Amino acid sequence: MESDQPQEEKEKAEELKAQDSEADENQEEEHEEEVHFNNFTKPQLLKALKDFAQEQDFIKRDGLVQEIKNHYEEYYSKEKEEALQQFIKEGGEEGGFDFRGSDADREFFATYQQFKDRKHQQLKDFERSKEKNAQEKNGILDRLRNLVDGEETTNSIETIKKIQEEWKKIGPVPHNQNKNLWASYNALMDRFYDNRSIYFELKELDRKKNLESKLELCDKAEALLELEDIKEAIRVLNDLHEEFKHIGPVPREEQEALWARFKGASDAVYNKRKAYYDSQKEVFKANQDLKEKLIEKLSAFKEFKAEKIRDWNSKTKEILAIQKEWEAIGPVPRESGREINKTFWGLFKQFFHHKNQFFKELDEIRNENKEKAEGLIADAESHKESTDWKETSNHLIQLQKEWKELGPLPEKFRDDLYTRFKKSCDTFFNNRRDANKETNKAFEENLAAKEEVCTRILTAANEPDEVSTDGLESLILEFNQIGFVPRKSMKDISAKFNEAVNVYMSKLDLDGENKDDFLFRLNLNKLQSDPNSTRVLNKKEHGIRKQISDLENNITLWRNNLEFFAASKTADKLKDQFEEKIDKAEQEVDKLKKKLSIIREF
Repeated sequence: MESDQPQEEKEKAEELKAQDSEADENQEEEHEEEVHFNNFTKPQLLKALKDFAQEQDFIKRDGLVQEIKNHYEEYYSKEKEEALQQFIKEGGEEGGFDFRGSDADREFFATYQQFKDRKHQQLKDFERSKEKNAQEKNGILDRLRNLVDGEETTNSIETIKKIQEEWKKIGPVPHNQNKNLWASYNALMDRFYDNRSIYFELKELDRKKNLESKLELCDKAEALLELEDIKEAIRVLNDLHEEFKHIGPVPREEQEALWARFKGASDAVYNKRKAYYDSQKEVFKANQDLKEKLIEKLSAFKEFKAEKIRDWNSKTKEILAIQKEWEAIGPVPRESGREINKTFWGLFKQFFHHKNQFFKELDEIRNENKEKAEGLIADAESHKESTDWKETSNHLIQLQKEWKELGPLPEKFRDDLYTRFKKSCDTFFNNRRDANKETNKAFEENLAAKEEVCTRILTAANEPDEVSTDGLESLILEFNQIGFVPRKSMKDISAKFNEAVNVYMSKLDLDGENKDDFLFRLNLNKLQSDPNSTRVLNKKEHGIRKQISDLENNITLWRNNLEFFAASKTADKLKDQFEEKIDKAEQEVDKLKKKLSIIREF
């Protein structure tokens, strides 16, 4: 019975080798699957994610799912940037851009989030289950101790088999307890087989059954070499190693040959996979060289800055062209892939970070301009109903100039702001236009009325019985009382009026002072039609008063001078001249004062 212990120790060594092989295989499998996803399309990545989400082993598949997400996000970022450039090309502003993605994108990220949530829950459940498994295994160890230390029965071997099955079905335990639990379990099992000599033959029979099971696993492992799908072959081989590890010991004489056969079949599969990757090394290295050149090319954009949108758009096209070249290149060696990707996408993101910063600052300027625009709108709205046509027109024209100098406005508010501002200005100018139409109509009517008066003056001039100063003054007054005429017709109607009056005047029998007074009064009547008549009358009055003052000063001076003339012929002659000048000046003063009195009538 003691001779069985070395044999079982060898079997335990085989199990440890199988575990080590399994760990190595898992590392290789991760490499194979990471490279495999490099060339997946978006639909393929979505399908792969959904497949993993259905497998239920979320913890094991987390690394692969993260790799799938990274590849998918590269596609998504590319499509988003292309959509943004198209949006800008069609006249949009980046601040108003909103990329929603496709239904497939939303399905992908929803599935990914579902996977992460389930994995998180599975991790918590897994940790709880490991503690529970540890408790169950400790319970099995207690039962196994009782069985080993208890009295021998005919059911002992059957009980130990049940215990083995229960132990095998229990899942993983916390890492810090695993080694001790396995050591205790194996030690108790050894003691059981050593102490139960009465069941030795049954034990040997059990070993033979284990041998048959392990030989069957060898057949399956050897058949994997013919499987073309290396990924699937590795997955199946993992399962075979797990099953091999949990099958009990085999006869000592078969142990080494059995393990050598199983290991040989496993190594053949590993070597086939290694040969495949070795054949791709040169291709991967060439891809690495190409990508490193693109990184150098992209480095030139690292610190790019610009003040104009078109410069950013131009450089963005160059960046996206480099991205297309990058995506067209295949995978690189695994040991270099992470660092190369990190460097390239770091430079890529840095450029767009600077670009986003530029548009962020631009948005701040646009928001400031928006506040200024709101102020201009409020100002325009407060004047839109004004009827002070001239003053308000000048003010709104100034506001329009200020609006043109505002600078850029936020894209989503720009049209609305301009519409509001334009509406206020249009309201005022439309009102003014309507008012001008009415005014122009009245001006045309006034012109027709004044022409009719001119015709009546000429008609009356040709009727000797009707010619009189009162009649002329009445017609002139009627002419002056008619309102304004169109600006373009002012000179013509004024000339026509003066010509008619002159014709009438030629038919009047006036002379001397009466004629002067009448003509002066007539001129004043004519002035009544002048828009600036008040200012002109004031100016005339001021001029006459100045003339009167100058004449009165001269009269005073001349009278003072008369007192100095001596009594002589020559003095008398000069004295007569001065008295004549004084007399004429006094007559002129009287005429001017009469004109002042006439002006006061107006």
